Amino acid sequence: MKCVSLDLDGTLLNSHFEMTEKSVNTIVNLQEQGIEVIINTGRAFTDVVKVPGIRELNCPIVCVNGSILFSKTGELLFEATLRREIYEPIISILTDLDVGILIYTDKGGFPSTLPPLHSKSKTELDEMFTSFDYHGLLMKDDLKIYKIIALVYPEQLERVDEVKKALAHFENISMASSFPNNVEITSREAHKGRAILRYAELNDIEFEEIYAFGDGGNDLSQFEVATKSVAMANAPKEIREAADIITKSNDEDGISYAVKELLKLI
Repeated sequence: MKCVSLDLDGTLLNSHFEMTEKSVNTIVNLQEQGIEVIINTGRAFTDVVKVPGIRELNCPIVCVNGSILFSKTGELLFEATLRREIYEPIISILTDLDVGILIYTDKGGFPSTLPPLHSKSKTELDEMFTSFDYHGLLMKDDLKIYKIIALVYPEQLERVDEVKKALAHFENISMASSFPNNVEITSREAHKGRAILRYAELNDIEFEEIYAFGDGGNDLSQFEVATKSVAMANAPKEIREAADIITKSNDEDGISYAVKELLKLI
């Protein structure tokens, strides 16, 4: 069985965070040919299903960089969490570094998830990050922490390396970047590529060929397990260089172009 694994932002979604009709038709055509299509994203599940048309595709969904895996019907199949005992020291380090912080949990995103931030001003962001009680968040009963995101402003990209160096001594975490200005911290068990293989194992199927599409640093792990990895033209240089194939941009229906013209899957 063949599998096509699709990142969302910057890949399946265009610059307006929408799926085009052409992309939807491509996915349906793949499914009709017996190819498993997986949505594989850093987004939280609630932000994934807000995308018009996603639910209707009936795809399994990998969320939060491989931390959570849902079946086609929305059943929770797997989850990997960050231990509470490493949460507080990580938050203390990020607070000292004066970066923005987002927390993804089973009770929602605090103080927000990533997509809603696109419409906020720098002043609004600063106020949101500085006023939130990150340590008090642990007072919530039975809280499961899936991901911590450290954010810097686009003009401060050199600070991404500062964050990674400051957290390098922590064991059992993974760090990746869905955008050049962030660091996404998850359990070491959270892995976009491993999630594809885990889905196959849980459903007792074998993927003979895997085609992985992406545009960010958090997609490199799915490139590792892919038969063919496909980077979008809008991806940073280092992502394009890591891929087997480069397709058109997300604003040019790059997935459809690769599926039909480059990979000849339909």
